[in-house]
Amino acid sequence: MKAQLKDIVSKSILTPGVGQLDDFSHSLNPYAGCTFACSYCYVRQLPISLYREEEWGTWVDIKTNAAELLRQDLLKARKKGPVTIFMASSTDPYQPLEHETKLTRSLLEVMLDVPPDFLHVQTRSPLVKRDIDLLKKFGDKVRVSMTIETDKEDIRKAFAPTAPPIPARMKALKEIREAGITTQASISPLLPCSREFPQRLRPIANRVTIDDFWLGDGSGGKRTERLGIYEIYKQTGMEKWYNPTAHKVVLNMMREQIGDEVEVMLSKDGFTPVDQARKPAIGENLKFF
Repeated sequence: MKAQLKDIVSKSILTPGVGQLDDFSHSLNPYAGCTFACSYCYVRQLPISLYREEEWGTWVDIKTNAAELLRQDLLKARKKGPVTIFMASSTDPYQPLEHETKLTRSLLEVMLDVPPDFLHVQTRSPLVKRDIDLLKKFGDKVRVSMTIETDKEDIRKAFAPTAPPIPARMKALKEIREAGITTQASISPLLPCSREFPQRLRPIANRVTIDDFWLGDGSGGKRTERLGIYEIYKQTGMEKWYNPTAHKVVLNMMREQIGDEVEVMLSKDGFTPVDQARKPAIGENLKFF
């Protein structure tokens, strides 16, 4: 199905950081809507999706005046204190139409001219490597975080069939790290993975952050439950992974195998503007493999 695209004029572009993002001063969403249409996306249960006639994943609003607004909002925000930005919280800034619109790229250009104190770029798209030239100019004030919720393509296809393939995401993150940009692999939400997952992340990520439906969907897993995600777990024969302790297994595995070389974080701590010294303790010896 072809996505319904609409140009809109937005009234503001920087949103105060709240909830899971309250460590950031602002969030920044170049678009409303997302054509990756991941089955587990928490935005499906937010008003922006619930009160829209079209199904989530079939529409995108393009904030055509985003760059102009961002310049104005940044100048105002910097007068009030440090500006730390999470891009993006309810859309993917590098979804397919970004190839043509280059809207996210235009926002990076504005932020290089009127720099925030820190920028966290969150995406699941290899397209982000297109902007390595700009991202390098932020120095240590930027982190590129790639969602890699599993290392198993069959699992990715079951939960997010229209999202980019996992190998392509890993390749892009490796290129970004090799360019000298701080990289993060966001296992968010955690999906069934293999024992080799840590070793596959070792050469591509400076940081690994693990999050799941219970820690990270903002409702203790209730939003995810309403999406019927458990049915996909059943269809893939992975029911044992759908529980609030599964993340401990992968957390232990990451800490034991690559924790000396890669910073391993849990949930909100991994999505903060500055590095955290806290490290989650290794939990029970649970098994799900």
